[in-house]
Amino acid sequence: MARDDGRVTIYEVADRAGVSISTVSNVLNKPDRVSLDTRTRVLAAADALGFVPKAHAATLARRGTGRIAVMAPFTAYASYLRRLAGILAPAAQDDLDVVVLDHESAAVASSPALASMPVHGRLDGVIVMGLGLEPGISQRLRERRLPTVVVDADSDDFSRVLIDDSAGGRLAAEHLLGRGYQRFGYLLERQIADYESQAIKRLNGFRSTVRAASAGDVMVATCENSVSAARSAAAELLDRPDRPAAVMAHHDLLAVGALLAARDRGLRVPQDVAIMGFDDGEAAEAADLSTVRQPFEQSGGAALAVLLGLVNGNSLRSTTMLDVAVVPRATT
Repeated sequence: MARDDGRVTIYEVADRAGVSISTVSNVLNKPDRVSLDTRTRVLAAADALGFVPKAHAATLARRGTGRIAVMAPFTAYASYLRRLAGILAPAAQDDLDVVVLDHESAAVASSPALASMPVHGRLDGVIVMGLGLEPGISQRLRERRLPTVVVDADSDDFSRVLIDDSAGGRLAAEHLLGRGYQRFGYLLERQIADYESQAIKRLNGFRSTVRAASAGDVMVATCENSVSAARSAAAELLDRPDRPAAVMAHHDLLAVGALLAARDRGLRVPQDVAIMGFDDGEAAEAADLSTVRQPFEQSGGAALAVLLGLVNGNSLRSTTMLDVAVVPRATT
């Protein structure tokens, strides 16, 4: 059913995709209820036809909606809540609404909600934190010209706000080498996604520095993202005949698991084994844990500033690199 004003209707999208209009509606509003194949077909039809939902067509004609979205693995990593805090405070001052979308893990593929986001026309822009963008989603965001900023993930298409994870790994290794440690272990969160994640970059920076110092190779144990899983993985390292003299963890909660594994074995920290984390969150402060600090709230605020620049017409793709620093405490 075509409209006299030439605007594409949901009926045309459904007809082109070979699905019902209720399926099209679900793809736009409840994408997790639709299979990947069907979702891909419907979105491709919407893109080809230039479809904009009726309720939001008028919104697109205005300069902006006064609303942005932030997607991140909030329930998996408390650090992203701190980044969100860095967004919410200045957003409130600008009377900007923030739609918060959770994703289960930074180690898996992007959410279907992100795939359908450019079709809606309800947003001025989106900030994606800690998630790799699939090529098809990146293309749709570009084609629909939805301003996008990526935080803590690589992208060749959009402006980025990052820390140098490789440099963070190097700083941690240099700190431990400077304290005289020679045998090293590393707790790595198990990786599912097929892109070079923060975890891999930190490990590579740590490992290259240890090798350059002729301190042997790094013993790596992988685990799920929990203290209990890290405790078990650290036990594998600490039970080795060539037990590491120092253990680095991808982030602070995994380092807490290593502290518990050392305590289980009656090992003194740092006399028998040093332990170091990454992030400098509340867990690091509570455990008096040596760590690498990254600026969470600052990264959120920087991402919002870059996004608003894009919304207001700045077309330049930028990379904002924030500093990290070693925070020495009792565990090294």
